[in-house]
Amino acid sequence: YADIFTNTTLCVTYSNDVNFVACQLFALLMAVWFRIYLHPSKTSPFIRHVVATLLGFYLALFCFGWYSLHFLVQSGLSYSVMVFAGLEHMHKYCFIVTLGYLISCQITRVYVFDYGMYSADFTGPMMVITQKITSLAFEIHDGKTSLKEGQLTPSQKYLAIRRMPTLLEYLSYNCNFMGILAGPTCSYNDYMAFIEGTCYQPHHQENANGKENGKYKQSEPSSKNDVISKLCTCAISLGIYLSLCTLLPVEHSINDGFVSSTPFHLQVIYLYLAMLALRPKYYFVWTLADAINNAAGFGFNGYNKDGSPRWDLISNLRILDIEFATSFKMFLDNWNIQTALWLKRVCYERCRINPMAATFLLSAMWHGVYPGYYLTFLTGIAMTMAARAVRHNIRPYFQGSDSHKRIYDVMTWAGTQVAISYTVAPFVLLAVGPSLKFYRSWYYCLHLLCLLVVLALPVKSRRLQAKEQQDGLKDNQADHNSTDNNCNQKEKAT
Repeated sequence: YADIFTNTTLCVTYSNDVNFVACQLFALLMAVWFRIYLHPSKTSPFIRHVVATLLGFYLALFCFGWYSLHFLVQSGLSYSVMVFAGLEHMHKYCFIVTLGYLISCQITRVYVFDYGMYSADFTGPMMVITQKITSLAFEIHDGKTSLKEGQLTPSQKYLAIRRMPTLLEYLSYNCNFMGILAGPTCSYNDYMAFIEGTCYQPHHQENANGKENGKYKQSEPSSKNDVISKLCTCAISLGIYLSLCTLLPVEHSINDGFVSSTPFHLQVIYLYLAMLALRPKYYFVWTLADAINNAAGFGFNGYNKDGSPRWDLISNLRILDIEFATSFKMFLDNWNIQTALWLKRVCYERCRINPMAATFLLSAMWHGVYPGYYLTFLTGIAMTMAARAVRHNIRPYFQGSDSHKRIYDVMTWAGTQVAISYTVAPFVLLAVGPSLKFYRSWYYCLHLLCLLVVLALPVKSRRLQAKEQQDGLKDNQADHNSTDNNCNQKEKAT
């Protein structure tokens, strides 16, 4: 019976993956059609909203069956909260309802249906919808409450929404065919600019000759080259993943025979290689999703210095920066970028008590209910604190010469890759038993090292540092003004 269940599970997983890829390729074709035949110059925003929404529902129904009704229920509940709750606390209620519904679905899927199935499941799209709904709620709150402009950051001012979206606009934003299956999340204002055809307006001022960055400005740049480049990246990533995923499984790192017979330094190397073989799966999924949006004309982000268009507005990763990251922060800043921005906007910038820990906790809750997720993000807190301490206290000693900088970069690259692999292992292993078994096989060495570093090299919080820098700027400005006044008085006296 165990063999039958295992084979059935593998068949279901394979079927889900094939459906997902097939739907994404269909979405890619629809994106090209959408840009050519439903261009903003040829049709109204209403038609673009309707078609994008209906195609999104079709893909969701094909890929997830009737489970896709959860997308409508979650969106409907949250929209009701937005409409009927008071503006002052609407964003908080919406956050609780949306995240609570996601977590309830994750609990049902994991503990009732298919614990341990690491496949395309219906809660995956709900995670992206959760990001969009909660971001929208906070942006409406920022735009419609009586907060003074000085209380909003420049980013919050740009993202603030002054008008309540209609139901069609809301559903189109949440469930459009370009992002219904794999995202990425985006801001409501950026999505509306795409639908209305205003997203190609220049982000920078023109010069006197009507040029931008030395090149003639294009009214609507082509995304063809970027789409082709991203599809090539997808093909390479998928080939690497399919070639290596079975050769270097992460689960082998906790095999009793492997642990007892393999020297520790080889265990470290194996774990790094296993994680290196696992990442191309995410590169494939996120890069394909980015290519779909770009093919539809969404994702334009201005021009480079040479005048070439940038199509990275909603890109979710930077592969080279990930693989050659020299700090824990650099890795996180380039991995799942849109989720990191969401966490920053709805939690880190708004939480008054220990925002870093709150952000990691929210990330764990959003990802799901597997215990391994919580072990990963709790470990991530310790890693982040230790990495900050090292950077602030040790890095300055290596900035004296280029050779010292290169030595520091090599050392921090190796340390970062090992730290990331160690931290993420429970995220892949999922359950408590295998995760703790892995950490025991490493003697919790990086946990202990982080504790020693944080105790030996204390670092001020970033908010305190920012406040001190701001106070320093104010003091310098005051000294500058005082000097100017003294000079003016002397000039008057002479």
